[in-house]
Amino acid sequence: MLRQTVCIVEGDRSIPASMLLEATYRYARALESLGISKGDVVALLAPNRWEALAVRYAANLLGAGATFLSVLSEEEQRMALLAIIKPALLVVFPETRHLVLAGESLSIVLAGTSSDDGVPSLDERAAAFSAAHFESRARPGDLAVISSSGGSTGIPKGSRRNFASYTAMVDVPSPLDRRQLINGPLANLSQVLADVTLIGGGTIVFQPHYDAAETLAAIASQRITDFFLVEPQLFELMDHPSLPATDLSSLRTLTHIGASAPPTLRLRARERFGPITVHAYGASEEGLVSMLQADEHDLAFPKRFASAGRVLPGVELRLRKRDGSIAREGEVGAIEVRSPAMAEGYRNRPDLEAQAFIEGWYRSGDLGYRDTEQYLHILGRADDFEPGATPITPTMVEDTLCRTASVRYVSILVDREYRRWYAFVIPWPDRPVDIATCELALKKAYGTPFTSKVVVLCCHAIPLTSQGKPDRETMLKIAHANIEFGMSHGF
Repeated sequence: MLRQTVCIVEGDRSIPASMLLEATYRYARALESLGISKGDVVALLAPNRWEALAVRYAANLLGAGATFLSVLSEEEQRMALLAIIKPALLVVFPETRHLVLAGESLSIVLAGTSSDDGVPSLDERAAAFSAAHFESRARPGDLAVISSSGGSTGIPKGSRRNFASYTAMVDVPSPLDRRQLINGPLANLSQVLADVTLIGGGTIVFQPHYDAAETLAAIASQRITDFFLVEPQLFELMDHPSLPATDLSSLRTLTHIGASAPPTLRLRARERFGPITVHAYGASEEGLVSMLQADEHDLAFPKRFASAGRVLPGVELRLRKRDGSIAREGEVGAIEVRSPAMAEGYRNRPDLEAQAFIEGWYRSGDLGYRDTEQYLHILGRADDFEPGATPITPTMVEDTLCRTASVRYVSILVDREYRRWYAFVIPWPDRPVDIATCELALKKAYGTPFTSKVVVLCCHAIPLTSQGKPDRETMLKIAHANIEFGMSHGF
């Protein structure tokens, strides 16, 4: 039965479970022959390929940790990330080989046939070994996975989990008929979704990257049941011209997480996709914290669309006020989380670990509050928080602008150095942004002193990281360049 069961689909290829298992066992023996053992870390610069999963599972069978590295655009950042992770072995693929310079002081192998520059082939080595069952050497307390943060502000942090905590994250109920579309990088939440799906007996459908038109086509042709996007991708998908003609009848959940989610846009998504949208809050360090389930996205209760749902079972959450006391219902505080699925700390970053992981709790840096129904409301990063009698947050400003007729989508970047708020605004295709209307809406909502800080930058697309989040570093460079050359609109 196992031999015929398809567990991964890549384009025209269907990978049976037996093929994944046999490759995993061969890779485990090949990695062992290269000296990989318990306590080592195997890093992968990997595309969305079934072989990438097999290599990671192989490293874990040996009791070694594994990490999918974020594919950063700058070579200096990639080298800095490798210096932090300090892997015993780096596995590259034909699609990613160019990202690492030859001659680096790293042990590198290629998942594929031998390359022209002499990088040895892991596949050729693995072919010489048996595909028989390989007994796992991993133990609950051993390092299992290093997960990358979003990297929206520079080099990602690598949060580490042992096998016990990572198992708590992925060993959750998942239906046998689940068909999970994955087109986000394995370095982020996609890895967790892949494991949840396979453990539950479902099927992964891989796409190499996110593209709105290709995503809609795959949902229809592959009868996708579950899919996750970062908010900028969701908001692009819901306005795509192909959406009305796309068969979405197979979809059970469309989950969005990871970036700002203005209520106006969430309501629009609910109206266009129907009662399948799910909003989750969490991070690579803390796992999933809260969730607004599909049946809670009730248009009769629009205030819920400003929340991140209720805290999930098994997760403890507290809100710490500026004076150090714990916030009560309705009071704003910094979010602290504790759960079995939480990371233990950061890989080789004791400085950051000491700031964020304190006495068994993870301090997220986000501000929030609970309402009378115990729905958690995320206000944003503490660094972006505008204190005062009436709190002003980036998501609030985004929501205000998105309610004006000429704005389709907006992403706010707070520049503390120059005391400005940059609004990267995307107009509807058939009309320009009405600056005067935007100014009036902001003045009415927040007053003239605050509105004078806002600078509007009209654009066709928001710069995004490989994960799909707004790329804050790139946005800041664009904002400063536009200000310098007088190409922006200020209120």
